[in-house]
Amino acid sequence: MLNIVGAILSGLLVGALARWFYPGEVAMSWPMTILLGIAGSLLAGLLVHRGRPGINRAGCLSSILGAMALIFIGRAFL
Repeated sequence: MLNIVGAILSGLLVGALARWFYPGEVAMSWPMTILLGIAGSLLAGLLVHRGRPGINRAGCLSSILGAMALIFIGRAFL
């Protein structure tokens, strides 16, 4: 249960930071921001960490960049 709550809270933080750093208006709701942050963290985790456990600054930064990449991809297709 705590893993789910932690994923939601970190997804909210990562998604909100990605929306804040992304240039231009990003119109989406808070649940979509949470899903964006979780997906960005998963994308970055697959590309950067490759299964290594732990939290570090590079992983947090790559999560935000992964979420920003998903915003860019989403805007290109919508």
